[in-house]
Amino acid sequence: MSRTSNRADGDIVQDFLSVADLLEEPQLAQLYAYLAREGEATVQNVMDDLELAQGTAYSYVNRLVDAGVVDVTDDEQPRRYAAREIDLTVTTAAGDREYTITPALIDAVGRRETDADIDTYIDRHGVAGLATALTYAIARERGEVTHRLMAEDLDISPLAAEMILQALRPVVHEHYDIEEAGAGVEELAIDGDGADDA
Repeated sequence: MSRTSNRADGDIVQDFLSVADLLEEPQLAQLYAYLAREGEATVQNVMDDLELAQGTAYSYVNRLVDAGVVDVTDDEQPRRYAAREIDLTVTTAAGDREYTITPALIDAVGRRETDADIDTYIDRHGVAGLATALTYAIARERGEVTHRLMAEDLDISPLAAEMILQALRPVVHEHYDIEEAGAGVEELAIDGDGADDA
């Protein structure tokens, strides 16, 4: 669902409205993120893995299919569903910031019901603020920034920065290939220490 300039305005608006539903309802965001992770799943998988009642699972899946962010990949019973790729860039109402809605951001929004730090951050800074925090969380996991730099850049307390960075850490590691690079650095440090001891 990546947006390009040759798309009709009506299509872009419809796609935005579909994605807006995901950002407004954490349960839908959680289901979308689950399907994005799994690749394909049945409603029974959704019920089992997300612990949803049958009626709720069918309702949520159908809403995502109707919104155009989930596709039916197999019409045979049981039907299988898969998340469509989302990459939609949005400009804030004030026009001062742009952010991209990605599966990682939708996953982070989906965690707001189970993670008080994410919930509080969205309440205070909105989804646009969460998108910015996610960018810092990625950079932090790559060793490019600290929580203090984020706090200074965004004019928030260092504690608030650290709390949201910690809350977003699992999202970053689930959606970005960062851990392998970090593991290599740690292995070098361990090997280096071992060589000195020998």
